[in-house]
Amino acid sequence: MVQQTVGIRSLFVGADRSLAERMRRRRWARLTEEFPELEKLRVLDLGGTTVFWERAPVRPASVTVINLNAPGEGLSWVTPIQGDACDAPKLVGDEEFDLVFSNSLIEHLGGHAQRLRFAEVVRSMAPRYSVQTPYRYFPVEPHWVFPGMQFLPLKVRNWLAPRWPLGHTHGWPAAEAEEEVMFTELLSLTEMRTYFPDAHIVWERLAGLRKSMTAFR
Repeated sequence: MVQQTVGIRSLFVGADRSLAERMRRRRWARLTEEFPELEKLRVLDLGGTTVFWERAPVRPASVTVINLNAPGEGLSWVTPIQGDACDAPKLVGDEEFDLVFSNSLIEHLGGHAQRLRFAEVVRSMAPRYSVQTPYRYFPVEPHWVFPGMQFLPLKVRNWLAPRWPLGHTHGWPAAEAEEEVMFTELLSLTEMRTYFPDAHIVWERLAGLRKSMTAFR
């Protein structure tokens, strides 16, 4: 049963042929379309990992990765920093960047004040940026792969999180799963436009429905 559940989840996330991985490849195509000179740019990745860049189809001139959790091992062209993405100006010192990149982080910051602070950091650290996040009104919540979970009462979401077999918190202690739920707040288009008023929004669609959005400047 466990193997069957893992197999079903791998169709959606966590596998090379999963839906999430295919969508990521589409995002890469869009990123290089927006920034065709990416291989020449100095990139600041807020919330990413070094493995993500090691597997990337395009290698920028340099990448600095900041993640609250361990971002991974460094490479000759990738510098990992463990810390809060909102503290990026302090963490990188005088280093300058051409592009700020962030993938599925802004929905995990814990409230409007933190998201506003994050957006200010993004907009101030480089002349160009790419910030992606899942769309709140896509019918399936992407982190737990559960239809409409983002619209359920908090008590129900907390109950589901450690029990739903397709979710990434399946089997977690209840307190840890609840914290993960509390720190996951999907955004609307209005919110993204508020945080990034100088960007244009590009939609990622699945079956014709808006699945995620990326703010580009």
